[in-house]
Amino acid sequence: MRPLRLLSLLLAMALPLAAVAQQITVSAAASLTDAFKELGPRFEAAKPGATVRFNFAASGVLLQQIAQGAPVDVFASADQETMDRAVGQKLVDADTRRNFAGNSLVLIEPLRDAAGVKSLQDLAGAGVRKIAIGKTATVPVGRYTRQVLEGAGLWSVLEPKFVQADSVRQVLDYVARGEVEAGFVYRTDAAMAGDKVKTAFAPAGHTPVTYPAAVVADSRQKPLGKDFVAFLSSDAAREVFARYGFTRP
Repeated sequence: MRPLRLLSLLLAMALPLAAVAQQITVSAAASLTDAFKELGPRFEAAKPGATVRFNFAASGVLLQQIAQGAPVDVFASADQETMDRAVGQKLVDADTRRNFAGNSLVLIEPLRDAAGVKSLQDLAGAGVRKIAIGKTATVPVGRYTRQVLEGAGLWSVLEPKFVQADSVRQVLDYVARGEVEAGFVYRTDAAMAGDKVKTAFAPAGHTPVTYPAAVVADSRQKPLGKDFVAFLSSDAAREVFARYGFTRP
């Protein structure tokens, strides 16, 4: 009986390890928070025994974490530039890189006491004292914003009004609480704010907003990570993305 008990003990100890072996961590851009939280259980249902954990932040911050050795299996960015850096630093497997969604930039105002901005030029008026933007070094929405404002010749003019945010969701929060008169976010984020903000318009003049995902080079769960990246382009995932306002890449 002793060998049988020993075998049972070893199997009991192995089960938790097996569960951990089927777990992946996905670091994703803040604007993907709501859609990914809905997609996680769907992926787990399609992969019995698999578990997905999410880490949401600005794309540049997530890349820094990966570079510093954070145990991440999949990286999903809100822009191509950040993913290009990940590839250049060999932090992700370039062969696994896939675009899975698109978005667009919008200017939003607080629903109450809005300044009534109708054009980029209106941002220079006295009625707009503060404008929330993502930090251009780490937040993709900030770089899209800079492209738009530089193209309109307004970046240096408006710079004294900028309130720097650590993520697109922080920009949204500043506007929703009325701490600024305007802010640049993605269309999907504006939709999530409900009746707290209103979209003034969608400015032109920035590169297309597309989301790439790739398996992290140091991942110990590369097969499962590849499955998750592929899942993001499935019909089930696209249906979820569409409901949150994302477009196809």
